[in-house]
Amino acid sequence: MRAAVFASLLVGAAAFAPAQDAARASTALNADLSKEIGAMPPLGFYDPLDLTCGGDKDIFDNLRAVELTHGRVAMMAFTGYITTKAGVRLPGYEDVPAGLAALKEMPANAWVWTFFTVACLQIMMRDATGESEFYGDFRNGFDFGWDKQTDEWKREKRTIEINNGRAAQMGILGLMVHESMGNLDLIVPFN
Repeated sequence: MRAAVFASLLVGAAAFAPAQDAARASTALNADLSKEIGAMPPLGFYDPLDLTCGGDKDIFDNLRAVELTHGRVAMMAFTGYITTKAGVRLPGYEDVPAGLAALKEMPANAWVWTFFTVACLQIMMRDATGESEFYGDFRNGFDFGWDKQTDEWKREKRTIEINNGRAAQMGILGLMVHESMGNLDLIVPFN
């Protein structure tokens, strides 16, 4: 009986032991992600949960694409939240309240238009020509002056977009939390 208990303890302890993975140990397979856009001082590249599996570039690129998409959506959400909180409404939606209360009060046609708009954006906002420089480059053959700029300027603008997206994600989360707590009027003093 004691041997069975001891064996089960060993198996249980082994489940929490760090795994020795050959792919993680190899530096040839792992990229230096500290030079990527968005790795900012003072933290640099910060991955405490090891979501990139030790620096796998493909996983990092996928996570960066998700971060960029969520950042863009959060920038629109934050702007829309503040705009509706200030009292600006689309024609026909003057009676819809601002903030999270709008989710309960929106008419069915507003939901249809919302889903239609999101579907159109998902279809159109992609690299249809295969000419993009990076994920999120949705120019699709059009040039808005981007190609004429230096690599340093492009890197700076991409870093600004990543950081603005990060700030917007925290901002919209903060607005939703404070609205749920009932003290949103203390930080957003609109009517």
